[in-house]
Amino acid sequence: MSGILSGKVALITGASSGIGAAAARVFAREGAAVVLAARRERELSDLVDELRGKGFEAAYSVTDVTRPADVDRAVSTAVHEYGRLDVGFNNAGLGMERSPMHLMDDTALDAVLDVNLRGVWHCMRRQITQMLAGGGGSIVNTSSVGGLVATPVAAPYVISKHAVVGITRAAAAEYAEHRIRVNAIAPGTTRSEMIEAWFALRPGMEEALHAMTPQGRTAGPEEVAEAAAWLASDRASFVTGVTLPVDGGYTLV
Repeated sequence: MSGILSGKVALITGASSGIGAAAARVFAREGAAVVLAARRERELSDLVDELRGKGFEAAYSVTDVTRPADVDRAVSTAVHEYGRLDVGFNNAGLGMERSPMHLMDDTALDAVLDVNLRGVWHCMRRQITQMLAGGGGSIVNTSSVGGLVATPVAAPYVISKHAVVGITRAAAAEYAEHRIRVNAIAPGTTRSEMIEAWFALRPGMEEALHAMTPQGRTAGPEEVAEAAAWLASDRASFVTGVTLPVDGGYTLV
């Protein structure tokens, strides 16, 4: 299968919906064998069946990224099924109900950090271990425009996504000499189950966000997945430590 990820083996977390499911389709179309990781087995199984039905190589591992043993199993699945791991797309994430900081208790911060930061930490450490043994690789983490600019009444989310930018830069500097590139994407408003539910509860919010975005629209998840695929590929061979906004110009204004 030709494409910019031809011959690669990629592990994608948060793959049961949204950007992760779109990435599964884009990465497979671009030639990668994909291992899909998320908590919802039915959605993973259905997506693997879809991809295999199109002639792509795909497997899955039910994974809660806050559990190191689950992450170990996902990485092991890639190695067992396809012999190695070339790409990690750490996309699993957790949103939150918006509230002023002074009205939150510590559990709000803990829950978001567990998935958005510690989940990335667990995945990166195990992916890097495998990539060191395999002679290199590429990692792409999902941050957010909330990792580049502050948004109101979402402090735990903003903290977690800024931290993803930091861990990306730290690992990029540490492992460049080992032929491991580490980058991040910072999506703006992207069509997903979570965003659709959020819009439904807040009439007028979608239009307000469009007004704040120079391109004036919400992204499709496949548009974000395409950016991740490019960063993961050898086309971006001299790019590391970058957080790429995929936001229709949101962070320009």
